[in-house]
Amino acid sequence: MPAQLTYPGVYIEEIPSGVHTITGVSTSDTAFVDFFKRGPVDEAVRITSFADFERQFGGLDTRSEASYAIQQFFLNGGSVAWVVRVAAGNFDSASLTLQGSSPLQDTLTVTAASPGVWANNLQVAVDYKTSDPATLFNLVVREVALVRGKQQVVNSEAHRNLSMSKASPRYAGSVVNDPLAGSKLIQLTDIGLGERPSSTGVDVIGSPSDLNFTSLAGTANDGDEPGSTGWITNGSNALVGSDAAKSGMHALDSIDPFIFNILCIPAAASLDQNGMNVVIPQAEAYCLNKRAFFIVDIPESVDSAAEMVSWMETNDGFRHTNAAVYFPRLVIPDPLNENRPRNVGPSGTLAGVYARTDSNRGVWKAPAGTDADLRGTNLAVKITDGENGSLNPLGINALRNFAIFGNISWGARTLDGADQQASEWKYIPVRRTALYIEESLFQGSKWIVFEPNDEPLWAQIRLNFGAFMHGLFRQGAFQGSTPKDAYFVKCDKETTTQNDINSGIVNIIVGFAPLKPAEFVVIKIQQMAGQIEV
Repeated sequence: MPAQLTYPGVYIEEIPSGVHTITGVSTSDTAFVDFFKRGPVDEAVRITSFADFERQFGGLDTRSEASYAIQQFFLNGGSVAWVVRVAAGNFDSASLTLQGSSPLQDTLTVTAASPGVWANNLQVAVDYKTSDPATLFNLVVREVALVRGKQQVVNSEAHRNLSMSKASPRYAGSVVNDPLAGSKLIQLTDIGLGERPSSTGVDVIGSPSDLNFTSLAGTANDGDEPGSTGWITNGSNALVGSDAAKSGMHALDSIDPFIFNILCIPAAASLDQNGMNVVIPQAEAYCLNKRAFFIVDIPESVDSAAEMVSWMETNDGFRHTNAAVYFPRLVIPDPLNENRPRNVGPSGTLAGVYARTDSNRGVWKAPAGTDADLRGTNLAVKITDGENGSLNPLGINALRNFAIFGNISWGARTLDGADQQASEWKYIPVRRTALYIEESLFQGSKWIVFEPNDEPLWAQIRLNFGAFMHGLFRQGAFQGSTPKDAYFVKCDKETTTQNDINSGIVNIIVGFAPLKPAEFVVIKIQQMAGQIEV
């Protein structure tokens, strides 16, 4: 009853419908784990454009394969990326200690917002042109760079009317270090003497160019750089990271409630064989656990179809249902090298194609075919139909060049898709559709926990799961002309026995008839003999 019935009249009671709408999750949010020249280390950062990447991680860097992959990702249709910067070996942040009126009395330490030699180009200045010149100070920070042989300011910040009093709302440590409104270039450490730093400026009203700037000490370094001996030794551990420390690719654990769907680690291709043997299997296992998909990049030295076959035979242990590999690598113009050709792994480009295909057609459509064009890139090697025929049965996806259509993705198999394996997860769209359904149902079924485990609950589960699957059926995600042919949801006393109920378990079985790509189109033509009339 809605309330105690005390007077004659009409009473309204709202009855719960039992509907818990299941919303489909993202399908193409892509994570990139690699070396970058700036940005937080071992922290996943969400970006939605290449401009975002430039602001937070410094843009393209010739040492960073993933910086080019991210550019290709957005160019080819990607919309959301998660970026994890890793560092191998010893890496340090640039810093500078500001002194008070007494030359030997340190008062503030200015430290770059993230490690790396980029911060050796940071400069700071202090002046007293404030609302209270006797106690407050301004802190100006700028980043400089050589542009066409001349030093230019590429980024600047001004933090005004700062105080050294912790009781003040303008306390320097709080204002500058604020994670939202504070500095994007530096962090301050109050040494605790309470004295404001000495002015470095001139006593005139003017622009920041009138100030005397002091550079941060040039003690910063990036750690082991890709291609170095140290990187080959330590790079694999940096990329994989630690589950306990949430470093490397495990930093992606912290993005909950968000998820990632595709993982790219372009730097793995520059490791030696031992390094790849560490990174690739662990990345595949991580993707399996996260219901994500891994795009493997091959080494630059693999530059023929025969070498690709040999590489796959050598690395047969890389075969996995949640991974795919493509041949050949790609060539793009490098703006950091006068637009000369640069050989890059295709993972970022293909991740963008996956995203574009998902948006235009759905995750159940293979990211391949004449509409899966590779934008802003050329093929490092052009292969023939015969060479393509040697790769496809091994589960190696070809990137091809065709007249009219240009450079396109021409394969849709997982690394578990070799003909001899006869895997049910042979095709990328089938596997990714299953991952999409699994993650959507996982995210949308948490309301079930602790509900009374009996027929009323089972009926609600069938209703909600069935509504989600029927929505996919109406979008054309499954085979079959009727819902009965396309999918089923079963949750009843047959799936959940009394013993299951006693153990607190409810079992739900969901099945679907996947759409598989028309990989081989066979056209049979027959001549009709002329009819003889008698």
